[in-house]
Amino acid sequence: MGLFQAVAGSVGGVLADQWKDFYTVPEGLPATVALFAAVPHGSNAGRGSNTKGSSNIITNGSKIVVPEGYGLLLFQDGKITGFAAEPGGYEWRSDDLNSKSIFSGDGIVDSLVKQSWERFKFGGQPGSQQAAFFVSLKELPDNRFGTQSEIYWDDAFLNTQVGAVTRGSYTLKIVDPILFVKNFVPAAYLQPGQVFDFTDIDNAAASQLFNEVVGSLAPAFSLYSNDADKGHRITKLQQDSIGFAKSLSDAVENAYQWKSDRGLVIVKTAIVSIEYDPNTRELLKTVQRADALSGARGNANLQASVAAGMQSAGENGGAAGMVGLGMASGMMGGIGALQQPVAPAAPAADDPLAKLKKAKEMLDLGLITQADYDAAKAKALGL
Repeated sequence: MGLFQAVAGSVGGVLADQWKDFYTVPEGLPATVALFAAVPHGSNAGRGSNTKGSSNIITNGSKIVVPEGYGLLLFQDGKITGFAAEPGGYEWRSDDLNSKSIFSGDGIVDSLVKQSWERFKFGGQPGSQQAAFFVSLKELPDNRFGTQSEIYWDDAFLNTQVGAVTRGSYTLKIVDPILFVKNFVPAAYLQPGQVFDFTDIDNAAASQLFNEVVGSLAPAFSLYSNDADKGHRITKLQQDSIGFAKSLSDAVENAYQWKSDRGLVIVKTAIVSIEYDPNTRELLKTVQRADALSGARGNANLQASVAAGMQSAGENGGAAGMVGLGMASGMMGGIGALQQPVAPAAPAADDPLAKLKKAKEMLDLGLITQADYDAAKAKALGL
């Protein structure tokens, strides 16, 4: 009826000695390969070297070794008849009542595969011949993305629309092999000798994923930069590969249903570069300056600037150079005693309300004390 698990876990030398003839994963496969036919042990080990049309056909008594990080899929007439994600050794027995169709492992694969199996399971009695394929359950690296022109999104921190050209890469994971094969893999890849590789430039299905990722970048940036948990800072993105991967995965799921329809998720990202448009660069410069002058550092900088200005005015213009600074000097601890009679200032400087407003601003900035402010207020109001 299906697969019989001969040994669970890693397959050691003892089993290899007992099983002189078994099917397993080909040697030398790139890390980016997602789906490929099983091959007999000791032959057809290289990628694309499978030349026998029936090399992945198993029959009653055939033995199969499933390595860690891979899942086994069995087919009959294009329909899935069995699946095993638990590493170990298996035998295919069409007449054994103790055999079964699914060994789904544990974790996320277990729950998702069981649901998909109920939807797509083989309805009849499996025949004596089955086609065996392996699907990778590992993170599949080097899936690249990039934009040729700026993409734009609304940024909560900058409170405006920003734009950038960006490029990078992400890792994919097949979390539901049954959905992946049934709904996404073209039938041409379910043949001996064929290899489904997401990075293959001739793989039209993989190219479709690339286009969908690029189309999801702007919503992903928006999700990330407008997430309060990220501090609303797009500048943190290049240091947060998992956080942005979550935003990108959510964006492609919302638009294209990768996980629910295809059994795929984005796990990690690596942003190689972000080139902001001119307007965004100017905004970021302003933010950087504001950050640098915020808090105690800003107050210290302002106080130093006021002191330097008073010193420069005194050196270059004498008493006249102190016009307009007498108010500040009088409120900064006795410097007002140095004031000399000066010519009438401009009308705005004689305005008591203007002087009072300026004193209040200096009080709020910590440049003067409450006592200094009260004295200035009394003087401005003629009390």
